[in-house]
Amino acid sequence: MSRAEQPSRRRVLAVTVAAAVAGASAPAATAAPAAGAGDAGDAEALPARSVDHRAWTTHADWSGGAAQGTRAVAGARPGVVIAAPLGSVEYTDPHTKATAAWDYATWTSPARALAVPATEVVASWNASTPAGTWLQVELKGTYSDGKDTPWYVMGRWASGDQDVRRTSVDGQRDGRSTVWTDTLAVDDAATGLRIAAVRLRLTLYRRPGSGATPTVWRLDAMGSDVPDRFTVPASVPGVARELIVPRYSQEIHRGRYPEYDSGGEAWCSPTSTQMAVEYWGGRLTPRQLAWVDPSYSDPQVCHAARYTYDYQYGGCGNWPFNAAYAATFTDLRGVVTRLGSLTGLETLIAAGIPVMTSQSFLKEELTGAGYGTSGHLMTVIGFTARGDVIANDPFSADDAAVRRVYRRREFENVWLRTRRHDASGKVASGSGGVCYVCFPARPTARQCEALAAVGIPV
Repeated sequence: MSRAEQPSRRRVLAVTVAAAVAGASAPAATAAPAAGAGDAGDAEALPARSVDHRAWTTHADWSGGAAQGTRAVAGARPGVVIAAPLGSVEYTDPHTKATAAWDYATWTSPARALAVPATEVVASWNASTPAGTWLQVELKGTYSDGKDTPWYVMGRWASGDQDVRRTSVDGQRDGRSTVWTDTLAVDDAATGLRIAAVRLRLTLYRRPGSGATPTVWRLDAMGSDVPDRFTVPASVPGVARELIVPRYSQEIHRGRYPEYDSGGEAWCSPTSTQMAVEYWGGRLTPRQLAWVDPSYSDPQVCHAARYTYDYQYGGCGNWPFNAAYAATFTDLRGVVTRLGSLTGLETLIAAGIPVMTSQSFLKEELTGAGYGTSGHLMTVIGFTARGDVIANDPFSADDAAVRRVYRRREFENVWLRTRRHDASGKVASGSGGVCYVCFPARPTARQCEALAAVGIPV
């Protein structure tokens, strides 16, 4: 299962999640069912809850930003690239201590008001970074009282690890909000302070004199104001379907490559992501896997762990880094979002889209799991005729044991709640429906409809 949550990863108090925003695309808002939907007698009343998810993906989106040394490119996957660098800057990698000069250029989005004034914001991106290039994503919020946050670094990223080490940045705060690894969070939501608007800025880097450039194809911001709650209303089961998704165990990798978060016992996130990538046909070449010990089974899981690893967080569970890794495979997109009920999951599964979900629970809260966790990712691949959840759970003894069936009501609650009690009885946080979704760059009409229904812009 995943590495235990720390204060630098998620707020110790219950989470409100991810503020939305993003570009020229129209906002997509999703609402949770009202209290009383289905058999909700055991759940607390559900306040109004929405998610606003925007994305820059089109040539018009990229042309609409403020370009300084960058330009929009057209084609099957429109994006933004370096045109003529603004200048050169030195960067000292905090993890290797190496200092190097880099040419750079920037692209900044227009300010976008959030349909859901948010307590948290998560940015994600899909990009290509050839050797000798990397990128930085920053976010500036405008509070509901009109004041601005600083420009916060949401990630320094490259698909490889030879030029710079991909990293989040700790210690960013202004006394009103704080960046916790990959999430910008209002410090005290009880005051009513919210993030009402957002701008995103890309800085693209390359070695001086090089003609190489990063290409950013997609930039997302997802936001919400999720109420604190220990239980959620029960949803009504929908259509049964099971997707045929590869099954990989993280546990067979125990002790392998401990430099990446102590080895496989902590690799739930990259293992889940790799399962979904391969479902869509993504494959690694022998050359890409040549660094892995040839005696190791499922070497692609080791590869996913290495190339999602966040050197500051010290783990492989950085949400946007996993989405970005998925999108390095040909014709795949990856996003971080939040769903409001199992109905949203069923909508995606019915369209053939598996979903990687984040949840935390005590051993007795999820029948059949056989473990408890403060944070764990698994890949939901279907629903039974009774509406129970079929998941590829990487915390399994071997690949053959990965497929599990979990009780609908139990799974729904441990995934969607924002507050829980840990093993010592203390109040801890839950993910509130956070998930990663990867899907084709050119989805079918049915997949587009399903993605739109759950608030993910295509």
